Amino acid sequence: MSKPPAVVCRFLMVLIAGAALGQCALAQAVPVQSLPSLQGPQEDVPAFTVARFDVSSLPAGTFDADASGDPGTIRSSDHHGAVRNAIRRTLEDQKELYRAPFKESNFKWDALELVGTGSLIAADRHIEKHIGNAHYQFYQDASNIGIGGLSAALAGVWIYGLKTENHRHARETGFLTIEALIDSFMIYTPMQLIAARQRPGEGNGNGDFWKHHAINTSFPGGHAMFTYTMATVLSHEYSQKWVQALAYTAASVVTVSRFMARDHWSSDMFIGAALGIGIGSHVFHAHCDPELSDSCKHHTRFIF
Repeated sequence: MSKPPAVVCRFLMVLIAGAALGQCALAQAVPVQSLPSLQGPQEDVPAFTVARFDVSSLPAGTFDADASGDPGTIRSSDHHGAVRNAIRRTLEDQKELYRAPFKESNFKWDALELVGTGSLIAADRHIEKHIGNAHYQFYQDASNIGIGGLSAALAGVWIYGLKTENHRHARETGFLTIEALIDSFMIYTPMQLIAARQRPGEGNGNGDFWKHHAINTSFPGGHAMFTYTMATVLSHEYSQKWVQALAYTAASVVTVSRFMARDHWSSDMFIGAALGIGIGSHVFHAHCDPELSDSCKHHTRFIF
C-alpha cells in the first residue's frame, strides 16, 4: 500500500495537536474552586474526541504538487533536454555547413574563396619579406585588446539578456554567438590538422603545408576566424551602422595585428575571415527570430 501524501499526514497531525491544546486551554480556564477534590475520584474524566477528516471534501488538484514528483528531478530532466537539443542543433549546423560549398547557389562564393586564398598562398613569401619585425609587442597587444573587447561586449549583452526577462534580443545574441563559435571551432580543428602549415619563422620559412600535426598551426588563422564569427552574428542581430562598424573594425584590428606580428601568413587570415563571416551568417539565419531582428527577415548570406 502506498504511503499517504506528506501534506495529508501533516494536516492530520495539526488537527490532533489542535484538539489536545484546546482541551488543555479549557482546563486552565476553570476556577480552582470548581476543580474536583481528591475525595471525588469517581468524577468522570473528560475524553478527547478526534476530529474526522474527509479528504474527498477538498477541492480537486489540492495534492497535485505532491503527486507531480520531486521538482529537482523535473529541473534535471529539462536541463538534459536542453543539452540534447543543443547537441542536435550543432550537429545539424555542421551538416549544413559542410554541404554548403557544394550547393549551386554558393559556387560564386567558393570561387572567390579559392581564387583569393590560392593567390595569396602564391604571394605569401613575397608579402612576408616586406613586413618588418619592429613593433611586435604593439601588434600583439592590439590583437589581444581587439578580441578581448569584442568578447567582453558580447558577454555583457548575453548576461544582460539572461538577467532581464524582457530582453529576448540580447539573450538570442549571446546564445547564437556561442553556437557559432562552437561551429567555427569544429571546422577550424580538422582544417588545422589537415593543412598542418608552418607559421612564418618556422621550419624553412616558406610556410610549408603538412609539416605540423597539431591544432595550433598557421592555416587557417584562428583569431581571424573567431573574431569575424562574433562580429558577423553581432552585426546581423543589431543592424545599426555604428554597431556593424565597431564589430567589423574590432575583427579587422585583430586580423591585421596577428598578421603584422608575423603569427600568420596573409592567406591564413583571408581564409579565416571568410570562414568566420560565412559560419556566423549561417548560424544567424538558421536560428534567428524574425520578431527580434530586421536582418532575420532578409536572408542575405555572406560567403555561404
